[in-house]
Amino acid sequence: MTGNLPSVVIVGRPNVGKSTLFNRLTGTRRAIVTNEPGITRDRIYGTAEWEGRAFEIVDTGGIVPEEKAGIPGEILRQAHRAIETAARVVQVVDGRTGPLPIDAELAQLLRRAGKPPVIAVNKVDSPKQADLAAEFYELGEEVFPVSAEHGFGVDALLDHLTETFARGTSQQAEPDIHIAIIGRPNVGKSTLLNQLAGEERSIVSPEPGTTRDAVDTIVRRHGKSYRFLDTAGIRRKGKTDLLAEKLSVIMARRQLERADIALLIADASVGVTSQDRTIAGYAEQSGRSVIIVMNKWDLALRAAEERAKRERKRGEELDPGKLLADYERLVREKFKFLPYAPVIFISALTGQRVEKLYRLIDRVAQARRRRISTGELNRWLEGVDLERGTSPAGRKVKIYYVTQATAAPPTFVLFTNQPRPLHFSYERFLENQLRAAFDFAGTPIRFTERLKEPDHRRSRLKQEALRTKPRTPRRD
Repeated sequence: MTGNLPSVVIVGRPNVGKSTLFNRLTGTRRAIVTNEPGITRDRIYGTAEWEGRAFEIVDTGGIVPEEKAGIPGEILRQAHRAIETAARVVQVVDGRTGPLPIDAELAQLLRRAGKPPVIAVNKVDSPKQADLAAEFYELGEEVFPVSAEHGFGVDALLDHLTETFARGTSQQAEPDIHIAIIGRPNVGKSTLLNQLAGEERSIVSPEPGTTRDAVDTIVRRHGKSYRFLDTAGIRRKGKTDLLAEKLSVIMARRQLERADIALLIADASVGVTSQDRTIAGYAEQSGRSVIIVMNKWDLALRAAEERAKRERKRGEELDPGKLLADYERLVREKFKFLPYAPVIFISALTGQRVEKLYRLIDRVAQARRRRISTGELNRWLEGVDLERGTSPAGRKVKIYYVTQATAAPPTFVLFTNQPRPLHFSYERFLENQLRAAFDFAGTPIRFTERLKEPDHRRSRLKQEALRTKPRTPRRD
């Protein structure tokens, strides 16, 4: 996942503190932590460093070895994939409950896989409670009492885990593009992530709300690196009853802030819903670039074909090209506040048009980081008919000068003759002119203005300057 770093995989039954330990070791709050069991389901990756030794940390879902079906079975499969490449495996157990049969079963499963676990006896909050770890030696020879929440014993655990790891820099090449996959529950976000990654990275289930943590996946292809963030389905506030689901929504919006681009996933077989528009609003407000991905296009096309068969009795034939064009117009009408966002129709399940999505991501990422020189911008400005709009006060708008202040998103500074900010409709006119001249596909454009000072203020400033101007001494 992170190059050649050795991997330390954290496993254990549900609700023993695996995610708390993951957050402690990585120094982050990447994994959701609550008292509700079964929160973590997918593999969560992070990096850590101890005494100059860098390594990868993998958090897994709560494992129930005898459960082979449904989400528990998928969690077990995800954990197996992580364990296969692990340098060390840490089995977290609960020191307050003592060893349970499920703990022994999991330890035996790890030994059979050739990965004898290091036993981290969690919830041991002080040296006085260290004897709680004694009875866990039946699970393995390497036993460490720790408190993932308070940090007790974690240093000794890290010393042991990393003693054979090579010393060196922990700096990893940052991915070129960060992409958040957002949308309401059960629209195919995890299926798309698995298709983009070329492997099963997220659990896919018909049950809505399967993904709860934000799953980071780094994909390298054609000399570029992409970090995909598969987020939990964002529900309406009134629809999130469980604490875990509410935290998932909060973290999904937080992960959006880490991204350059948001892939807004909607279900083409259902159409654009009000919740899809709400989530699109989150992306627009955050300043992320946006690509609208209409998933399950194969299902939508099949339904249209069924309708066409019924209509053929009246002599009508299905035109897939016309259907696609008509549907895109409908989608754009629903997302009219995102006129700059490209729309693509795909099937994450079959892989239809997913390769085109990569090319679109590259184009939008390039547009987001585009910088236009000041000379080029002012040559563009000379060709813009500024008299097509006027200020609310009726004064003709003059823009003396324009320059780009920042990229990601592109932000431009306007020097105008206006005493107040330009009307939003005039800014939209300028934005459309700018987009027509330069490729800013998928990215929002921001304007800031340097306004003309009022006449009375300029007069007062001039008088103050005259009063403070040093006088030239007279010569006799």
